[in-house]
Amino acid sequence: MSSATDCVATLIDDFQKRRPIRAGSLIITVYGDSIVPRGGTVWLGSLSKLVEPIGINERLVRTSVYRLTHETWLRGEKVGRRSYYRLSGPGRRRFEQAFKRVYHGAQPPWSGQWTLALLTQLSADRRQQIRDELEWLGFGSFAQGVLAHPTLSCAETMVALQELDAADDTIVMQTQAMEPMTSKPLRLQVRDSWNLDELAELYQRFLVKFRPLWNALNAENHLGQEECFIARTLLIHEYRKVQLRDPLLPDELLPTAWEGRYAHQLCRNLYRLLYERAERWLDRHLETAEGPLPAPGPSFYQRFGGLE
Repeated sequence: MSSATDCVATLIDDFQKRRPIRAGSLIITVYGDSIVPRGGTVWLGSLSKLVEPIGINERLVRTSVYRLTHETWLRGEKVGRRSYYRLSGPGRRRFEQAFKRVYHGAQPPWSGQWTLALLTQLSADRRQQIRDELEWLGFGSFAQGVLAHPTLSCAETMVALQELDAADDTIVMQTQAMEPMTSKPLRLQVRDSWNLDELAELYQRFLVKFRPLWNALNAENHLGQEECFIARTLLIHEYRKVQLRDPLLPDELLPTAWEGRYAHQLCRNLYRLLYERAERWLDRHLETAEGPLPAPGPSFYQRFGGLE
């Protein structure tokens, strides 16, 4: 069995081999996982030192931060000769939508109702645009021009459509719960509408990548603080990429042996093993204009159903 240190080195090597290196995406992971819970602002120099061991040099950090600022993810501020960056207003809203999925706890029981969005009265171009946006929110296609979501309410759907300027041209309705709530044709429809086979394959790759680290830490948990930060960052980075494609369907609609359930358990368990030492590393190496980053807020410790 490989040691935990060897496993972290393999994770770093896998990340560095990818072309092109998605430095901006990793920086957003660092902000979401490590910086936002501590006030959200960090000195660019300390951010560069933080991600350098993962394979992102100072020049690439500056280029990526410039691009993220141009894309309205980040907002910069000069204090003397130093630059400090935080998530912008739009960036924070995007962050909250993406990251709350990553750290979610157990899902409540499903009511058995469906919210339907009928796009039949939209022009062809608008229909495809609205469909893409609703699918990002977790809707699946039940039939041509008919999208369905098992947990998003009509009110939440209307808010999303209003933001897309499509509320007046879309029909939204909610079904009644029926018994039984699931049936063979419904399960087949769900598998087709959300392409669960492809999603299961992505989760399986995540499990293969991170199970060796879990096994090594259970055998000998001696990782240093920096290694814990790197492992935690790459763990959330890889899990976030799959989560963004997961509609988070109710358990009642998923297969009994669902890879996404196993991936969530593995991510949660690894995070609980790594987070304390990673936080000590952040205490020592991240700076704001006033000094070290403040301690994480209470919401940080609610991740994955509770860290303490």
